[in-house]
Amino acid sequence: MDRQQPPALTTVTAGDGGRPAAGRRRPGWPLVLTALALLTALTVAATVLRGNGTLAAWEQTAVETSDAAELRLGYFGNLTHGPALVGLESGDFAEELGDTTLSAQVFNSGPTAVEAMNAGSIDAAFVGPNPAINSFVRSQGRSLAVVAGAASGGAQFVVGPGVTDAGDLAGRTVASPEFGGTQDVALRTWLTEQGYAVDGDGERAVAITPMANGQTISMLRQGRVDGAWLPQPWATRAVQDGARVLVDERDLWADGRYPTTVLVVRKDYLERHPETVEELVRGLQRSVDWLDEHEDDPALLASTLNRGLERAQTETLPEETVVGALEAIEWTTDPLADTYPQLLADGVAAGTTDEASLDGLVDTTVLDRVRSGSQEGA
Repeated sequence: MDRQQPPALTTVTAGDGGRPAAGRRRPGWPLVLTALALLTALTVAATVLRGNGTLAAWEQTAVETSDAAELRLGYFGNLTHGPALVGLESGDFAEELGDTTLSAQVFNSGPTAVEAMNAGSIDAAFVGPNPAINSFVRSQGRSLAVVAGAASGGAQFVVGPGVTDAGDLAGRTVASPEFGGTQDVALRTWLTEQGYAVDGDGERAVAITPMANGQTISMLRQGRVDGAWLPQPWATRAVQDGARVLVDERDLWADGRYPTTVLVVRKDYLERHPETVEELVRGLQRSVDWLDEHEDDPALLASTLNRGLERAQTETLPEETVVGALEAIEWTTDPLADTYPQLLADGVAAGTTDEASLDGLVDTTVLDRVRSGSQEGA
């Protein structure tokens, strides 16, 4: 039914006890001056409130929130995006979202997914932390927020037979999924720490060529690149194809934990639809729990994840490849916020981002509510 228009606003002037209109007394200057003084006082007050942040807080509080009609989600066809693969395949996300229409789009890299988010094409995405940091810094904190984690670990530097050790990379060409991506930053950081001139000149120069993960496997096989920093399952596939692991990124982090995949949401979407984002995170927690609960059932894990890969139009994998790849991954909704200062420093050193404050990048408000609800229901 069409919404009814509100009745027209009618202005009524109060009577004056029968006095003729011509005899009514006009307001005069005293009332005008009083109005001007009041307007000046309100302007000064607004300026003060804006200066100390109170007005901004009021304005933010005044944003009307609602369940979203639609949620457009981005993810990759990688095993490091296992919770996304399971959540979409099992229906966990759709079930939690209820009447909100869920659509999903597959991306090949974090920078591409974040670019789509910044353009308004998607509302949320599973990406690596470095593209999220880059977007946050470039937008001065306005573009997105990390609301949860998805996976820790699962990235390795694999090399071909011609590379004997870390000192044997000078003059060689290696690959990463895309410039500015999480694996690209990790590769650039590690090479620099080894004393190599990344994409530079001289005897210690090493060239990095961004390329799709599937293409990298072929190039490694042909000897056209000498190594690559890859997420799973691509690292395990490369090893099964004759490469070997030179660096497991877990060995470079305290306790072997670092975020490989996180869930990011556009800030304006999060502000307007916090309930919808909470439903998505609740579905994510269900998917992570399912993966943990079935870690001792490789056949079920492989079949479920392969159905997710099929949905993502990505090549399915033999069970042994899935099992080998999952040994390097930890599923967790913890975004591991303590690692972000180092991830930012690595990005700055690699030349992929600028130094800036990360205050507000990681927002676990929704995740905390989901976890609290899960504990109460246990």
